[in-house]
Amino acid sequence: MRAPLSLKARAIALLAQREHSASELRQKLLRIAREQARLATAQAAETSATETAQPAEAGPDPTEDVDALLAWLQAQGYLDETRFVESRIHARASRFGTMRIAQELSRHGLALDAEQQAALKSGELDRARLIWQRKFGDTPPQDAAARARQARFLAGRGFSGDVVRRLLRGLEADD
Repeated sequence: MRAPLSLKARAIALLAQREHSASELRQKLLRIAREQARLATAQAAETSATETAQPAEAGPDPTEDVDALLAWLQAQGYLDETRFVESRIHARASRFGTMRIAQELSRHGLALDAEQQAALKSGELDRARLIWQRKFGDTPPQDAAARARQARFLAGRGFSGDVVRRLLRGLEADD
């Protein structure tokens, strides 16, 4: 049986797959560290049960180790929240509006800076139009119910009410 990877190796492996926010990586590493500690305790208990009848002690809380590892990862440039924000914008901009992207980043304890927000807002109507065309084709809504359904779809994707109104009114004006 191979020895499990160290916490540092697991962190680097996670970061090699994709960018992570510090809070997201911290949660994953804490879960991994606790699982490793639980397995080590179980193995120690199994070994001590055959040798003596004393119960094994619970391991120390891995929080300090994980926080120190996160600080090291940031100092070495492996963990960069600016890169995380940029990668999240790049991955989500083709499918979601500015509000949805900002909300997702806020779950990670991050926010868009003014420049990123302005860049997303400037192309939001075009992105909404492309998403609308992929979902509904080139036919504008025929009645109020279809218009409401399309507006809910776009709003659910994180587009502002102003962008949704401009898009749907523009479609009706084209007819």
